[in-house]
Amino acid sequence: MEGFYKFLENNSIFIVMIIVLIVWIGIFAYLFNLDKRLKGIEKEIEKEVEEDKNEE
Repeated sequence: MEGFYKFLENNSIFIVMIIVLIVWIGIFAYLFNLDKRLKGIEKEIEKEVEEDKNEE
């Protein structure tokens, strides 16, 4: 277990960089998913607008 602590002491900057990378990947995945859902909602709204125009 002492070797593990020594590894963390010597390589703490890499641990921080890995954690930051994981956070950024999570943010980009969330934004990608959100964009995908918004595009679907936009298409639904466009369909409803077209249907309303055709009814008039």
